[in-house]
Amino acid sequence: MGMTWQGTALTGGTASGAVLRLDAPISFWGGVDPATSAICLAGHPQAGVRIAGTVLVIERLVGSSSSSAVMLELLYRGIGPAALILGGRDAILPIGSLVAGQMGWTACPVIVMDAPPFQTGDVVRVEDGVVTISPDV
Repeated sequence: MGMTWQGTALTGGTASGAVLRLDAPISFWGGVDPATSAICLAGHPQAGVRIAGTVLVIERLVGSSSSSAVMLELLYRGIGPAALILGGRDAILPIGSLVAGQMGWTACPVIVMDAPPFQTGDVVRVEDGVVTISPDV
């Protein structure tokens, strides 16, 4: 059994995958290419890295009311993150996942945790607010 952490689920669901922890804040609007899932924000430390299929850990978002539309498009194309773990509450980005679920597309769980401890390369399982890290996830 691996170590577990409890967060607050903004959207439910189950997902697993490798963590991609962003080293700098980002807005999905203008920061993530909805056609490729690549981080396209000039000067971002992970520019060019694709977020598709990752458990994306973002300590801080830079708000844009259009971020939910970018998330929705990523999920529609099947290139969205497997799950999002946010370092703080956000009222916009999770809407993209909620709408994807309502449309019958694959949605991703969104969890809020104070100071998420996960690092790029960790393999985790996310299930309704609980995150488990283990080599046998």
